[in-house]
Amino acid sequence: MPTIALVDDDRNILTSVSIALEAEGYRIMTYTDGVSALEGFKTSPPDLAILDIKMPRMDGMELLRRLRQKTDTPVIFLTSKDEEIDELFGLKMGADDFIRKPFSQRLLVERVKSVLRRAIPKDGTAPKEPDVKALERGQLRMDPERHTCTWKGEPVTLTVTEFLILQALAARSGVVKSRNALMDAAYDDQVYVDDRTIDSHIKRLRKKFKSVDNDFDMIETLYGVGYRFKEL
Repeated sequence: MPTIALVDDDRNILTSVSIALEAEGYRIMTYTDGVSALEGFKTSPPDLAILDIKMPRMDGMELLRRLRQKTDTPVIFLTSKDEEIDELFGLKMGADDFIRKPFSQRLLVERVKSVLRRAIPKDGTAPKEPDVKALERGQLRMDPERHTCTWKGEPVTLTVTEFLILQALAARSGVVKSRNALMDAAYDDQVYVDDRTIDSHIKRLRKKFKSVDNDFDMIETLYGVGYRFKEL
């Protein structure tokens, strides 16, 4: 089973969430701040990380920023219901999901399962079958089996959610995808996200590609309709 890292300075949350996830068969690692977590991830990288935002020594946002410099490990944030600005900022930085405190253990377990289903093959260990072919659209190349993406031969590191959104757009270039269609492509049915979530992922995708090619303009916005990948 996958390994999940819990990073929170509230030991009650660490204990209760650990019990809930261990009951589902997951292996759990716990940390009380971002510094110790970052150090621990070097030797024992998790399959998914659940991060509190407000922590001593290094908060969740800074921890995510440092993680994204080296890895696309799925990240779920725990946040209070009054931290909407933090939530939008976290999505722009590459968080995969948010859960607002107080939350039910059942909700957390379902969100964890949802994110892991998008990140890990169904059998948990074996690679995907070879019928999932690489997608090429002009200078874009995406390999779902290896979760790799390149633009003009340069690697572009994407989170699981970003990869699925771009794949949905590029699979049918020139065809407009509504936000609802992109939500369906990137999230399971039981996970609710709003329009701003998709918009934030699109903005981050554009930023990542522009860091490789400043002239990148392949993702078009059709206001009031959705997004499309330019037809070549």
